[in-house]
Amino acid sequence: MKVLAIGCGHIGSVAAEDVARSMSTVEVFIADKDENRAKEVAERIDMDNVSYIKLDASNHTELVDTLREFDLAMGFLPGNLGYSLVNACIVSGKNLVDVSYMPENPLMLDSKSKEEGITIVPDCGLAPGISNVVVGHAISKLEKVSNIHIMVGGLPEEPVPPLGYVITWSPENLIDEYTRKTRIVRNGNIVEVETLSGLEEVDFPNVGVLEAFYTDGLRTLLYTVNEVDDMWEKTLRYPKHVEKIKLLKSLGLFSEEHISVDDVTVSPRRFTVKLFEQKLKKPEVEDIVAMKIQVSGIKNNKQMHHLYHLLDRYDRTQKITAMARTTAYPASIVAQLILRNVINEKGIIPLERLGSNEKFFTVYLDELKNRGIHVIHEAKG
Repeated sequence: MKVLAIGCGHIGSVAAEDVARSMSTVEVFIADKDENRAKEVAERIDMDNVSYIKLDASNHTELVDTLREFDLAMGFLPGNLGYSLVNACIVSGKNLVDVSYMPENPLMLDSKSKEEGITIVPDCGLAPGISNVVVGHAISKLEKVSNIHIMVGGLPEEPVPPLGYVITWSPENLIDEYTRKTRIVRNGNIVEVETLSGLEEVDFPNVGVLEAFYTDGLRTLLYTVNEVDDMWEKTLRYPKHVEKIKLLKSLGLFSEEHISVDDVTVSPRRFTVKLFEQKLKKPEVEDIVAMKIQVSGIKNNKQMHHLYHLLDRYDRTQKITAMARTTAYPASIVAQLILRNVINEKGIIPLERLGSNEKFFTVYLDELKNRGIHVIHEAKG
């Protein structure tokens, strides 16, 4: 079997290596539009079953032709390329595990995926990702769901100036998180709220006081969870982060509308992406990932609360960030379960549907635990 890992940044490279080490009979090809970058990653992994190729994922014809040679793809592209990758996999008839933060609803392609007899699992990282799995698990334990509250964030171990933050994933997707309209469920209805609103303080165990604010992380849950009263996701950051991001946003630094500077036309957003890459990527800074999810509802005429906690830290031995661990390993695990035919349902498969299956949930959490990622579940009546 042959796997194509498209995009070899911090997340894609870790996922590709995990698949290669876990399934030695699988050939893993690392693909990137920068051939030298793909080569460097493959040489660093240094395994007989790991190779590299050059691939421009923005070229639809090239992408489809390349995919035809593989059994499964793993997508680690910016959000603006995610939906086109799903389409390319449908055209080429190939399975896909994807982590891109695409603005489109991948469930719209469910029928086409089923017609081609392929399995596509979107939003397969941390949140959306692990969050969807545990929400699906909690829902399966309840007769009526009233509230779903998700809080999650990747942070440096201590606040780092000037934003109290360092980048451990795609800066393009980070800006998307701060600018895309946020959808939540309020009083049983899907409504749009301003991203960065809903600000509150949270005392997170073993971390300290953080701030939480609305972001558009519910994704497929908006369409798969019915008759819930209140559902939202909030991102966690150190205090005063939102105030600083709002300042950058108000200055137009996230705008895609081009401006002219000394006869050069530039996109403020692209400029900010480059600045973030230069100023906020600090590989020497160790990070953490914190997540808290509460799902409340009724079971046997009794109010029940299912709580899930995750706190992961930088892997000093392997030198892998907590964000890469909690995003790449979940994608790798799901990819391996597809390759082993444990996941064989066809179509666009949201993780919450898989999480509602107790057998899958147990295997998934065990695989995370094997990689040192612990999701703690507590049920309270």
